[in-house]
Amino acid sequence: MDLGHNSIMSFSYEGKRILVTGAGGFIGGWLTKDLLRMGASSIVAVDIKEMENWYQISDGIENRVLDLRSSESCKSVLKNVDLVFNLAADMGGMGFIENNKALCMLSVLINSNLLFYGLEQGVERYFFASSACVYNQQLQKSSGHTGLREDDAYPADPEDGYGWEKLFSERMCRHFLEDFGVETRVARFHNVYGPHGTYDGGREKAPAAICRKIAIAKMNNLKEIEIWGDGSQIRSYMFIDDCIRGIHEITRGEYSRPINLGSSESVSVNELVNIVSTIAGVSLSKKYDLNAPKGVNGRNSDNTLIRDLFDWEPQMTLREGLELTYEWIYEELSK
Repeated sequence: MDLGHNSIMSFSYEGKRILVTGAGGFIGGWLTKDLLRMGASSIVAVDIKEMENWYQISDGIENRVLDLRSSESCKSVLKNVDLVFNLAADMGGMGFIENNKALCMLSVLINSNLLFYGLEQGVERYFFASSACVYNQQLQKSSGHTGLREDDAYPADPEDGYGWEKLFSERMCRHFLEDFGVETRVARFHNVYGPHGTYDGGREKAPAAICRKIAIAKMNNLKEIEIWGDGSQIRSYMFIDDCIRGIHEITRGEYSRPINLGSSESVSVNELVNIVSTIAGVSLSKKYDLNAPKGVNGRNSDNTLIRDLFDWEPQMTLREGLELTYEWIYEELSK
């Protein structure tokens, strides 16, 4: 299939030494497993968490616990590395982001160190995981927004803290490409969900939080679910398999500017609750906490660019993805 000149797979993983940062997290864990499935033979997986707290651990690779905000840690882990997937960040759902702006901003040290010492070590290609939180907040005041295009990040007015860190790091990637020739690739993630993700503790995002609340309600025969905000907030949600597939397309392709990686299907929080309730076979009344963090009113992805360049669209329907996610969370809670 001809995907167009910008999507030619000119970069191969074969024979490359690959670094995955944030490998103990949700997306990083799945990415590492998929790289092994694709035949990558030399992988370094790094996370700041102690290994017993990693979401998934892959055998047959080099797993390391390091704080990559440290320049010395970055220097040590980049030796002989050809390709970097940088997914490391201090982040979580809206409750965490709104209450930990300084911690979120400190993640800029990770990207800066990896780029600086990656250039020194001769890294061939560098993938950076950005976020839809970079987009101008003024465009997200309405729950009826039709989709955010890549150009909508400017003029800059991103989510305070986390969004500013991601936007600054995107610019770092751009200028390391322009000034030093480091082949950087940037994907703006839109709400990734699926099994083996965070579902409690304050860092979880809406799909996992709702699955957890409804699973607990079913287990305890409860009749009510608490929702942050009034439930009209619009988002789009991308299943982890589609996210990993998109990461590979963007990393190996020839397009170097930031690009959306998400679903263009907009769904309200109320609708999300209704879908998961149907999956669980329960009927719950909604109790709204209007003082809880709820983020912007409307945000979803305009997929025109990624569809044109890579013929990429999510393959997993929201209902199918939520069924798999709810089942996994229910089983985890049952333990």
